[in-house]
Amino acid sequence: MDFKVGIIGCGSIAKLRHAPEYKANPFVKEIIFYDRNIERAENLATIFGGRVVETVDELLLDPSIQIISDCSSNENHHIFSTKALLNGKHVLCEKPISLTMEHANEIVEAQRKTGNKLMIDHNQRFTRAHQKAKEMIASKEFGNVLTFRTTFGHQGPELWGVNKTRSTWFFKKDRSGLGVAGDLGIHKIDLLHYLLDDEVEQVSAFQGALDKVDENGKPIEVCDNIVCILKTKQGRLGTASFSWTYYGEEDNSTTLYCEKGIIKIYNSPENQIEVITKEGERINYKLESIQTNDNQTNTGVIDAFIDCVRLDKEPLVSGSDALSSLKVVLGIMEAAEHNCVIRI
Repeated sequence: MDFKVGIIGCGSIAKLRHAPEYKANPFVKEIIFYDRNIERAENLATIFGGRVVETVDELLLDPSIQIISDCSSNENHHIFSTKALLNGKHVLCEKPISLTMEHANEIVEAQRKTGNKLMIDHNQRFTRAHQKAKEMIASKEFGNVLTFRTTFGHQGPELWGVNKTRSTWFFKKDRSGLGVAGDLGIHKIDLLHYLLDDEVEQVSAFQGALDKVDENGKPIEVCDNIVCILKTKQGRLGTASFSWTYYGEEDNSTTLYCEKGIIKIYNSPENQIEVITKEGERINYKLESIQTNDNQTNTGVIDAFIDCVRLDKEPLVSGSDALSSLKVVLGIMEAAEHNCVIRI
């Protein structure tokens, strides 16, 4: 079975992850690109082969296109992904699923109504180290997880985004909405839910636009740093920090403090998982290097989504998974704004 795939939005995420991974997948026979800036679409069509359409409806109404990647900016996901599903497409949508629960529910309802596949690109679930850590936690080899800390930070989206300037949409309140919390934080909230088989239930947080400025030299409209305290339904306690100002080195690490030891994930470039047992024994796992902005490797997301469609399998990240993570991030934003503890 061969698929035609439409990509909506031809920015960095499409150029560095979606398009090359579709191109490499043996079941994809054609990629069709749409961007409101047609030159961006033409550029990707030249690099990866395929063709360009001038309107998004040309993609969504074409019955020969079975799969859509929604790589548009956050505020448009509920428009494009919902319409794609209702037009019979299977949809891989970038994270966050949307900026409000109301809009996110529109997408999930369209999926329920049509029965088509919907996966949200919370790609941290797909790394070998995170999948191995999940196995270790589920086996209770080191007892229950009691507390945790996680972080995700890099030098900022203006260095990653397609236009490489401080006018990036990530810095705009009406388009990014949630700042670093929606860009990086939601990845880690989803990861915690996945690893722990648990959900965050209470949050408190502090946020700020500490360093980033826009194209006019003014502080950006959204947070570039946020630090949170989290409590899960099963009573685990933890901290999380998300940043666009980790200048010098990206940090994408998670540490789980268990009854019989500590599991450190992506704490060391040599060993993707390091375990220190209660007795002081050290066990190291070399699995793979995590994808960073400077190290683009195959995420496995596209291959997994194609397999979901081809083999009629359930996606590893469902719409309801994405709703759970978004709910927590919105709670974090509310807690930071009102300086209080929020129950999700």
